[in-house]
Amino acid sequence: MEQAERAEVRIVILGDESTTAIGDVKALGWVGRVTARTPIEDPIIDIYNVPSPGETSASLLERWAGEVQRRFRPETDNRLVLALGNSDAREGISVSRSRLNIATIIDEARRNDISVFVVGPPPSFDKALNYEIEHLATGYEDVCRRRNIPFVDFFHPLVDHEGFNAELEVSSRNMPAQTGYGLMAWLVLNRGWYPWLGLEEVQS
Repeated sequence: MEQAERAEVRIVILGDESTTAIGDVKALGWVGRVTARTPIEDPIIDIYNVPSPGETSASLLERWAGEVQRRFRPETDNRLVLALGNSDAREGISVSRSRLNIATIIDEARRNDISVFVVGPPPSFDKALNYEIEHLATGYEDVCRRRNIPFVDFFHPLVDHEGFNAELEVSSRNMPAQTGYGLMAWLVLNRGWYPWLGLEEVQS
């Protein structure tokens, strides 16, 4: 019996500048590295990365529906990646408000048959700010756990990583480079990316 052909998959990635390749001489960032490790022909998978520098959970809540409506189609398998940055911590937005904003996006997306995958905020080189980011990351993870949504924790694996911090230290914009983006991509690929897409894991 022939296996039914899967619908075309469309993935929209929404987040801040951490989803770009700023600081990466290979111009890939973590999104480009993940895309390169994702089979895109069977089924057809189109990935749309739509960053907004300085994105907060509040601005993400305002724009997400319009962004996906421009790219999704009724006949496609529509999927949303929320790549959450640390601007909420920088701007003093409470963790409870941040949680509510992200929970609202997830709940609305699921009501519209959009599958969601969440990536948490990466650490900063600012140790005081990391205290706030840790609470933010933990809050986001709890929102996802309660909804059985895949969540990739960037903060805890990277906050004390020597290579990641070395790149942040020399960056004028507090951004990683090749090593950091490679680590971020590895975490995404090994923390539920392939099962979320219903794909077999690509071996190195």
